[in-house]
Amino acid sequence: MQTERLTGDQRNAVIAAFLGWTMDAFDYFLVVLVYSDIAMTFGRSKTEVAFVTTATLAMRPVGALLFGMWADRVGRRVPLMVDVMFYSVVGFLCAFAPNFTVLVVLRLLYGIGMGGEWGLGAALAMEKIPPNRRGFFSGLLQEGYAFGYLLASLASLVVMNWLGLSWRWLFGLSIVPAFISLIVRYRVEESEVWEAVQDRMRLTKTRVRDVLRDGAIVRRFFYLVLLMTLFNWMSHGTQDVYPTFLTATTNQGAGLSSVTARWIVVAYNVGAIIGGLSFGTLSQRVGRRHTIVLCALLGLPLVPIFAYSRTAAMLCLGSFLMQVCVQGAWGVVPAHLTEMSPDAIRGLYPGVTYQLGNLLAAFNLPIQERLAESHGYPFALAATIVPVLVLITILSLIGKDATGIRFGTAETAFLSGNST
Repeated sequence: MQTERLTGDQRNAVIAAFLGWTMDAFDYFLVVLVYSDIAMTFGRSKTEVAFVTTATLAMRPVGALLFGMWADRVGRRVPLMVDVMFYSVVGFLCAFAPNFTVLVVLRLLYGIGMGGEWGLGAALAMEKIPPNRRGFFSGLLQEGYAFGYLLASLASLVVMNWLGLSWRWLFGLSIVPAFISLIVRYRVEESEVWEAVQDRMRLTKTRVRDVLRDGAIVRRFFYLVLLMTLFNWMSHGTQDVYPTFLTATTNQGAGLSSVTARWIVVAYNVGAIIGGLSFGTLSQRVGRRHTIVLCALLGLPLVPIFAYSRTAAMLCLGSFLMQVCVQGAWGVVPAHLTEMSPDAIRGLYPGVTYQLGNLLAAFNLPIQERLAESHGYPFALAATIVPVLVLITILSLIGKDATGIRFGTAETAFLSGNST
């Protein structure tokens, strides 16, 4: 089959969504990488500072709801640009937080902007991309997350290890990728699918509330929230505490130097990008669900290498392979959630289900820190990832998908027969 080439507008939509998600991850993982330094600056424990990530994740559903509702009423383009400007300014202001309380408030506000970005960016890009290429570009978009983590790791190496500057300088850098994203997004045209859906809803006198009242859509909503809870627990459970584990000299930490640890973080984010692109592409052939199941099953035997290795080389290998699997499963998500969403609420539905899952998984890092204090970091990692991989496998097997479905058709108006 000949590959359908993207138009300039489609490319801009993909680039903008990729950069937006890169920016989100870049700023979020700056906190993950330097929360020990933040703890020292403000005289707080690491467990207390870990709450900053919880605060950010907890506010994401608010952003997904507000910006999603707005986008389903007026289109994707304007809400996305406002969202980018909002979280760019808030992320930049984190560099000047005078105390821990102000930093928490700023991260709460940042969570609202972060919550709006993913659902709208994914909806706009997936609505523009040809159905037969959604798998690859789903993996590409989602790995903007890994790319942002990679950039945050490199930035922390340069700013803190090489230049010897404070963690505050890292947040000052967050304005750069956001500004680039805003410029590209300004050039993206409105979603043709959204425009066609608005015309059809006017002709049929269908209201958003009619779609939201459909029983199958409600059941699928709760199913997807549960699935995204497990996905977010899988992702944050294998990433957030891992840099601290690598450098910790207590609680059975690996005791590596900060430079070695940050290079391992760089390596496993390369693995994440490879996994997202590879398995995202594979999902176009074998289906979204089956790809998720494959990645979860491949991840299970990697847990001992990932969590219990004692040398830098084996920890690097274990984390690299683990992120190939974890982000391989994640590479399916942008396509899967947008394909499972009715046309009329595609701005709202994917983002809210995803971000509610984030909210329910928001206490992952504090829980892992508590487990590490009582049982050691290896146990904390294994105890939080093994059950999740098993549950993701089971939940994906009992669900359904709509791989390659065409948006803006009668089939995607309600999708009642296509999913759990």
